[in-house]
Amino acid sequence: MSLINELKRRNVIRVALAYGVIAWVILQILDVVVGVIDAPAWVLQIAFFIGLIGLVPVVIFSWVYELTPEGIRKESEIDRSRSITSQTGRKLDRVIIVFLGVAVVVLLADRFIHDEPPAGSAEMPQTASAPAEQTDAPAETHARSMAVLPFVAMSRGDDDEYFADGLTEEILNSLAQLPELRVTARTSAFAFKGQDVPVDEIASRLGVKYIVEGSVRRSGERLRVTAQLIRASDGFHLWSDTYDSTSQDAIAVQEDIAEKIAISLNVVLDDSKRQAMQLAGLRDVEAFTAYQKARYHYWAAHGEMEPIPALREANALFEEVLERVPEFSQAYVDHSDLYAHILLDNLAGFPTEGVTQEEIDSAADHAVRDFDKAIQYAANPRERLSYEYDRAFLSGEWQGLSSRIARVFNDAGCVNNNWMSLSAPVLGFEQEYVAFARVMRDCDPLVSLEWYAESRGLMWAGKLEESLAVAQQGYETAPGGWLNLQTVYALVALGRFEEAERVVVTRSRNQGESSVSRMLIAAGRGDRDLMTRHYTDYREAEGSKLWAFQYYVWSGEQEMANAIAAELDADPNFHYALTVFTIWCACGAPFPPEATPNFTHLLKTSGLNWPPPTPIKFPLQSRN
Repeated sequence: MSLINELKRRNVIRVALAYGVIAWVILQILDVVVGVIDAPAWVLQIAFFIGLIGLVPVVIFSWVYELTPEGIRKESEIDRSRSITSQTGRKLDRVIIVFLGVAVVVLLADRFIHDEPPAGSAEMPQTASAPAEQTDAPAETHARSMAVLPFVAMSRGDDDEYFADGLTEEILNSLAQLPELRVTARTSAFAFKGQDVPVDEIASRLGVKYIVEGSVRRSGERLRVTAQLIRASDGFHLWSDTYDSTSQDAIAVQEDIAEKIAISLNVVLDDSKRQAMQLAGLRDVEAFTAYQKARYHYWAAHGEMEPIPALREANALFEEVLERVPEFSQAYVDHSDLYAHILLDNLAGFPTEGVTQEEIDSAADHAVRDFDKAIQYAANPRERLSYEYDRAFLSGEWQGLSSRIARVFNDAGCVNNNWMSLSAPVLGFEQEYVAFARVMRDCDPLVSLEWYAESRGLMWAGKLEESLAVAQQGYETAPGGWLNLQTVYALVALGRFEEAERVVVTRSRNQGESSVSRMLIAAGRGDRDLMTRHYTDYREAEGSKLWAFQYYVWSGEQEMANAIAAELDADPNFHYALTVFTIWCACGAPFPPEATPNFTHLLKTSGLNWPPPTPIKFPLQSRN
């Protein structure tokens, strides 16, 4: 105790504390300067070690010497009755308080001033899957459920925003491999990018208990990543850390973040779980940055841009990713979407400007090859089952397709599946599909298409009131054009035509959407003249073989509908086309077996149930 008292009397402790606070402030200022002038990372490291080593002589000096009115003198030469160490101590206290205030200002500046995304950053486009305004989505909150929000890019390099998004997705994908956790899908989590929404509100919308957030700052090769795991109910930080490293060490950083988050939630990690977490990501900085650029174009294709040109841009970047990381399964699935659009647009009679006949002829083969690769490199058995089903459906290899559907349903979880929603409800699995669709919606609750798929599944299962409720709730949560149309379908099925008209008036985004919806309502009423007028309006505005087919079926002009069905049946991709046309008709079997011999033979050999149920009974169809 006498030593401690002497350290206090000689102000050694105060000097050490003042030195530490001043050194920390200087290092923070130097960190900013180094970032501005793009100096190498070792500059800051050297400054840190100099500061650490300097503490020793400062402490020794404060023990040996004392400040007096005559200047600095050795403590041993001073009469203690004339010592002014108490006055010096008060001055040191004021210095410490001042620099602590400066430290607080520096921390606040780092937290708030730089927290805004840089101008021109790669924001998620405001599409149906990332709405600008959303209301709370009531969702079941699982015990260890979380959302990984996009880390904020706090530097302004050309690719820094994509880099931050890529690091975020690597962490998300790693955590999603742990069966103990339920992790919200990327699309819904990234819907909050650039928005100032409280953590508890985000958690409520996504139906999760925990939020992961962070920031990324790059300067040359220098990398600083902060991350924190927050309990949404009270805002308590269960874990947080800051990583000072280099861009090339980003993979090790994201792995450590994912592991620390899992451990903080009492997940026991063994070698097999760690391996699954590692295999889920790209583990390549250049690849995950390029992948984020590709996904930007991919989402633009499903929102604000023409699909095929945007998907061409995306595919060029997906191919860069796969050249670096050929075993990344999700990139193959994303890459296949261009070929699906080419195929569907051609079969449905939508405009295909800029698409060659050679591309149309080879689209299905390209899509199947992509799924072959996705199956080969699937990260887990659940993914593999999903990809195997998609491949079988697209290729027309339907033998055993029913067992493939059942296996996907039995192992339902948060997994990407492209073609189940278009096929299962019309191939005899309408009841089972409802539960599957609900799981998919819970995984990605802010994606309009997930609500749309669940509502349509409920309609095919004959649960019309539930179908309408889900469509309306989905519109409030994640509004999108497809939900407008599905709401009209559900109201027509229920015979509530006036309400359907109000939906058209208040929600329709363009003439084509309005004309199709009104044609559907007129068909439900059995008003041929009104239906024909709206169909004519649509054909003049956009027009397509798909809606011509629906018009002929709903109006009872079966010979004209059969002619289109026979034309599709002669196409090599008849199985895909006729399934899509059937689900859009919502009228049971829209063509007789003799009109589509190839499709009829395929159904018989595959053992699938046919005809499908009849969600909507159209008066004109039943009269002929």
